Amino acid sequence: MTKETKRLLRVLNGESVWPPPVWLMRQAGRFLPEFRALREKADFLTRCMTPDIATEITLQPIRRFGMDGAILFSDILVLPWAMGQSLEFIEGRGPVLGPIRSAADLARLDPARIPERTAPVLETLGRLRAQLDGPDAIGVAAPGSVTQIGFAGSPFTVSCYMVEGHGSREFASVRRMSYEEPALYDRLIALLTETTTEFLSAQIKAGAEAVMLFDSWAGLLPPSEFRRHVIAPTRQITKELKNRHPDIRVIGFPRLAGVMAPEYARETGVDVMALDTGADFAKIAAEVPNDLVLQGNLDPLAVLAGGDAMRREVLAIREAGRGRPHVFNLGHGVLPETPPEHVGDLIRTLRETGL
Repeated sequence: MTKETKRLLRVLNGESVWPPPVWLMRQAGRFLPEFRALREKADFLTRCMTPDIATEITLQPIRRFGMDGAILFSDILVLPWAMGQSLEFIEGRGPVLGPIRSAADLARLDPARIPERTAPVLETLGRLRAQLDGPDAIGVAAPGSVTQIGFAGSPFTVSCYMVEGHGSREFASVRRMSYEEPALYDRLIALLTETTTEFLSAQIKAGAEAVMLFDSWAGLLPPSEFRRHVIAPTRQITKELKNRHPDIRVIGFPRLAGVMAPEYARETGVDVMALDTGADFAKIAAEVPNDLVLQGNLDPLAVLAGGDAMRREVLAIREAGRGRPHVFNLGHGVLPETPPEHVGDLIRTLRETGL
């Protein structure tokens, strides 16, 4: 299957396609009844690390909605878990990790364990590639037209969970560490930068056609820290991935970057910048290079609400991206309460060229 037949890959390579291709963050998730059925069979981490289950979950939204992109079902915390940090996902609370608070804690992490412990993730990618592109592509909408996306968390965001030990609104512990123990925190960021590069490179070798870096908590940082802990590691990861895999396309998601978004676009080397819900698509488009692909950025709550309000927003964002390479997506993930028929209506509205 050539890149020319995959609408999403064409846009990731800088082409303007109308209507724009679409996939959604958290498109494989709790809003789908077929996902909830599988959820009863295994806990979250087991689902991520069992290729049969992870492959099926990844393909569920492709079968139902015919998305242009299939993003691997996994989690950004697989990487610290693979290095030996304890990790448990607790219902109603989210991830809980043994926090990294000292040099001794950091020393206990072993990056040499990553290849063995993440082997099931790479196996899932191989199975997905066969399902999406191979002669045995069964039950997948438009076989051979779907782009496979791998991903990892960006170093800053992953460090937030590693240091805090759980989710937070402020992640005060990691931000204090960056000021009070800069040498220790720099070692953690350096470790994550190196291991994230290796993990994404392995995903590419296993079948990912594009990769995405999720920096969900980038917006917590002031400009100086944003440059140091968001832009610099992203630039290093992107540069090394492109050295190894010149044809790969990298999507960066600096959530809530605000005024720092144009600088992120210019300085990191990413091919695509995903915009969060609060970003003004038209304003950002005017401030970044014309050949930078923009992704986004419908409010997930608009999809939850559905109806005319959602359709108006879909068409407004579609129009804002007209004439430039644009991947339609949300500004964050699909909410668990979202009726699946609202997502179907979103896709139909976006692809209706007469509107």
